[in-house]
Amino acid sequence: MNIPQSSFPRVIIIGGGFGGISLARKLRNKEFQVVLLDKHNYHTFQPLLYQVSTGGLEPDSIAYPIRKVIHDYPNTYFRLAKVKSIDTDKNTVTTNIGELKFDYLVVATGSETNFFGNASLQANSMAMKSIPQSLNLRSLILENFEQALLTDDLHEREALMNFVIVGGGPTGVELAGALAEIKKGILPKDYPDLDTRRAQINLVQGSDRILPAMSEIASKKAERFLEGLGVNVWKNIRVADYDGETALTDTDTVFRTATLIWAAGVKAVSIKGLDAEDYVCRGNRLRVNEFHQIDGFKNIFAVGDVAQMESETYPHGHPMMAQPAMQQGANLGQNLVRLSENKPFKPFNYFDKGSMATIGRNKAVADLPKFKFQGVFAWFVWMFVHLYFLIGFRNRVVVFINWVYNYVRFDREARLIIRPYKNGKGYSKSRIS
Repeated sequence: MNIPQSSFPRVIIIGGGFGGISLARKLRNKEFQVVLLDKHNYHTFQPLLYQVSTGGLEPDSIAYPIRKVIHDYPNTYFRLAKVKSIDTDKNTVTTNIGELKFDYLVVATGSETNFFGNASLQANSMAMKSIPQSLNLRSLILENFEQALLTDDLHEREALMNFVIVGGGPTGVELAGALAEIKKGILPKDYPDLDTRRAQINLVQGSDRILPAMSEIASKKAERFLEGLGVNVWKNIRVADYDGETALTDTDTVFRTATLIWAAGVKAVSIKGLDAEDYVCRGNRLRVNEFHQIDGFKNIFAVGDVAQMESETYPHGHPMMAQPAMQQGANLGQNLVRLSENKPFKPFNYFDKGSMATIGRNKAVADLPKFKFQGVFAWFVWMFVHLYFLIGFRNRVVVFINWVYNYVRFDREARLIIRPYKNGKGYSKSRIS
């Protein structure tokens, strides 16, 4: 890998997500050699992936080069690599570009879509956990309407304009709201010779309310917002099978659709060598103590979605969201510095800053530690928070300008088929990138 030798202890960070970047920042100008590994050369602001999928933003607005993040960090190196395995006895990481020894290892690999072992759903539905997947979804949505113009088969046309989103968490709710606004304000102008009123957006939730992690008032308000936009909200229904054309559920409800978007769960990205049953929990997460150390190891840590730190408040670990990952990365960075100063570790205490979800124009719900509110004010707070946590001044400016333009013009100009997704013979055979 051509990493120079150093008198400083080497910290290898696997993953350039929220946790990995937060940790690298804390180790800046400290007496460590930091090596950051990721299969992409950019950090993705995942909370806004749905806006890429629906043409509200271009992908470069929510991505930031990792090398630019660390370009003025001394003794910090980035390598574009895919980690294959970890040897915990020899303290080595094996990647597709070589092998590297470590003094301290931090696993911050994040999460991926969890299909819960359902092969048909994995093969035929769309995921939205990365920029390539979001671009695939954007292309598929637009290609479906182009194909709907060409078919004379009424049933096929309705299937092409029928969207099923599985999962009523923030991702599913925000995506459903964005698609509903496209149906209302953009499709009639783009496709005047197509009866876009027949387009359907269905949000399918397995429990009795959407946004189950938020307050009940936020769930009810979000549901009313969605229904006001014309979204069909289905509760207590689970999708059991999907062949690319027909989605079967555990009830009598059947959806004929060319686009099923799976937002019903995630699991941690596992690595060979750290897959022992002793510390792997539900969803592939790695059990860690209050200092982020993986059970049984003193020099191997995990932060973010991949880490499960069990406590009385969070018996199944912290939420798999950006805030816990950033706070864990920062806390681990401080502890590694304390270790170099022969000071004891400080346990991690998560500060819950609340949860938010936007449903559309002037519509959002927010559960903050001391306040709960919905509507226009919640929408403005949601925008401010997301702009604040975006990496890079340019990205903040570009996203803000896009939001202002979209708000004033009621438009989404990034509805471009840059790379066609369908195979040209009807429904796509492979939906996962």
